[in-house]
Amino acid sequence: MMMNDTQYRDLKGLDRKSQEQCYTEPSSQRFPSRFDEEKPETPSEDKEASKPSPEMEDRLFKQRKVLIFGGVNDRLAKEVTARLLALAGDSDKPIDIYVNSPGGHVESGDTIHDMIRFVDSLAPITIIGTGWVASAGALIFAAGRPERRLCLPNTRFLLHQPMGGVRGPATDIDIEAREIIKMRERLNRIFARETGQTYEKVARDTDRNYWMSAQEAVDYGLVGRIINSPADIETPSAP
Repeated sequence: MMMNDTQYRDLKGLDRKSQEQCYTEPSSQRFPSRFDEEKPETPSEDKEASKPSPEMEDRLFKQRKVLIFGGVNDRLAKEVTARLLALAGDSDKPIDIYVNSPGGHVESGDTIHDMIRFVDSLAPITIIGTGWVASAGALIFAAGRPERRLCLPNTRFLLHQPMGGVRGPATDIDIEAREIIKMRERLNRIFARETGQTYEKVARDTDRNYWMSAQEAVDYGLVGRIINSPADIETPSAP
C-alpha cells in the first residue's frame, strides 16, 4: 500500500492498534482456492426451475444415475456425496455419473473426487463427460477408472493450474501462496497418474489453459472411450 507524505504523518500519530487497522482493513480474509472464479448467483427461482423435479430425481435414483452439472461448490459436493452414499447403500449395481461443469472450488472438487473413488470400491462407477468438463470438473472426471471414463463426441476438456486469493498481512499472503503452489503440484500429480503422462508434461500443459477435444482427451489418456449411445457405455462403439 503506497502512502503520500501527509498520510504517513497521520499514520505516525496513531497508536499501534490503529496503525495495524490501517494496514489490515478490510480484515484478513482467505478466499477458497479455486480453478475458476465463482459465477454470479442465479436467482433462486431459476435455481429451482433448473433442478430436476422430484419425479425425475426418483427416476434417476432408480436408474442409478447421478448428474454433476454446473459450478463446483460445497453445496454440489454435499448433494453428490449424499446421492453416491445412498446408491451404494441401496445396491452394489453400477452407477453412472454425468459431468458437465465449468469448474469451481478445488476443495469441493477434492471431496467429490475422493467420494467417487470411495464408492467405486462398493459399486462400480462409470463417468460420462458431456458439454464441457473443465478445471475442477476435470478433477472430478479423473476420479473414474481409466477404462470407465467416457465422453460424448462434442465434449471439451480444460486443464489448468488452480487460482486463489488472500488479503491481509504479508505473512498470510506468503503462507497462502506456498499452499497454492503445493496444491498445484498435488493436482498435477493426480492428472499425471490418471493419464499416464509425465508429471513434467502435465505441469507444462497446465501452466496455462490447456483445451482438448474429445479425441485429444482420449489421446492424452484422460478419456477411455468416446460413446454415441447408452449401449456404448457397456459395449464399445463400432469403428
